[in-house]
Amino acid sequence: MVACAEGLGVPRGSPMFRHALRAVAFLSEEKLTTKLEHLKKMFRLSDAEVGIVISKAPAVLLKTKESLQRRSEFLMSEVGLEPTYIAYRPAMLMYSLEGRIRPRYYVVKFLKQNGLIDHDRDFFNTVMVSEKVFMERFICPHKKAAPHLAEDYATACRGEVPARFSFT
Repeated sequence: MVACAEGLGVPRGSPMFRHALRAVAFLSEEKLTTKLEHLKKMFRLSDAEVGIVISKAPAVLLKTKESLQRRSEFLMSEVGLEPTYIAYRPAMLMYSLEGRIRPRYYVVKFLKQNGLIDHDRDFFNTVMVSEKVFMERFICPHKKAAPHLAEDYATACRGEVPARFSFT
């Protein structure tokens, strides 16, 4: 397991090493190769970029192919993120698409379309902040201009898309 984790590019002294050990613990070499190939194909990554993903977020190997496919489609097609952007920020792949990534994207898109925030927000920082910080930065300051935003965000976190978040 140790050799396998190191072979993936996660050094022993790295804080991610124990996560890499856990990720490869129950994967045969064949399954690991298949998972790496899926990552490469789904996110259109080079071998070097796959290495970056694994070194920064080895637990990505524990995600199912279907789960990663949904994230790939959403992040690249709907959000418009480039593969390299995702490769250098793979921690966002560890969050729930339905419970965190998609609802936060909808809130930010709503705020941008209504001129309530600037268009140069970094998506990664939107996803990575805690729920409390997200509420303080993106929901609370807009209570008057968008009184239903908190309710719509809560609805989106439950997997439903509120009408106000239906973008054309």
